[in-house]
Amino acid sequence: MIQLVTFKVPEGVRTGTMTNGKIYQSGAYNDMLEVLADWPNASAKLATLGSKLAERDDVKNAELVAPLPAPRNIYFAGANYKDHVEEMRERLKLDINADPKGSGEKPWHSLKATGSSVVGPGTKVALPGGSTMLDWEVELAVVIGKPAKDVPRDKALDYVAGYTVANDLSARDHISRPEVEETSPFRYDWIGQKSFDGSCPMGPAITPAQFIGDPMNLSMKLWVNGKLKQDSNTNQMLFDIADQISHLSSRVTLLPGDVVLTGTPAGVGMPNSDFLKSGDVVKQWIENIGEFEFTIA
Repeated sequence: MIQLVTFKVPEGVRTGTMTNGKIYQSGAYNDMLEVLADWPNASAKLATLGSKLAERDDVKNAELVAPLPAPRNIYFAGANYKDHVEEMRERLKLDINADPKGSGEKPWHSLKATGSSVVGPGTKVALPGGSTMLDWEVELAVVIGKPAKDVPRDKALDYVAGYTVANDLSARDHISRPEVEETSPFRYDWIGQKSFDGSCPMGPAITPAQFIGDPMNLSMKLWVNGKLKQDSNTNQMLFDIADQISHLSSRVTLLPGDVVLTGTPAGVGMPNSDFLKSGDVVKQWIENIGEFEFTIA
């Protein structure tokens, strides 16, 4: 399997491919956004690249960084895994629809800031603004490879370049503004909870769509300090990937380099008041993509 990576060498940050643990620098593209902007051509090259890599020298002492360090936009889904919704309904007594698709609801998304929010493997993430309720959320991240506008559901996956692993870190104690009345629609603070420096660890690579297998049947796990916290499968999604792309594209044109975080399964810390603290090591893994770690500073 060939994956797409961004990596650091003494000369700077480069993009390329990775196979069997070996990294090869691209000679045609300077960064991942260039790859995605040319995705129809880049994708075709991947089909024949494997046999050619054996003739090339791999890059030594390369350090993987986030495969897409600066996405154009990051959209994140909320309450989109059956087991996670059940967890919130049972443990937190939240009134959340257990079958939103069946009852005619549409997918729910919001935006996560790009730029400083995305970090890669091995990064130290600071607790945001004194938060004592920083929570983990392993998620399958969908990377868009072609402009998508008003895409029908049955064509939606044609616009996907590939998939990577992300953690949609959430400062639960920053979701509301205490100085604002509870009845105010402006009490909620999604930026405070979801958008802060390092709030979107991503890695270790992008697996192109043609190599992922069935994206709706991928095992996914997350550990904190070696203890398994999340253990689920993408088949638990309430709105699948095609649903999400189709709906988002009805609102806004999705662009190459956009990322859609598709939701997290059961096992987050909030139901047990179990939150991240300084020194914690978080590892996340998704089948056919890989794993990476980061540390809370």
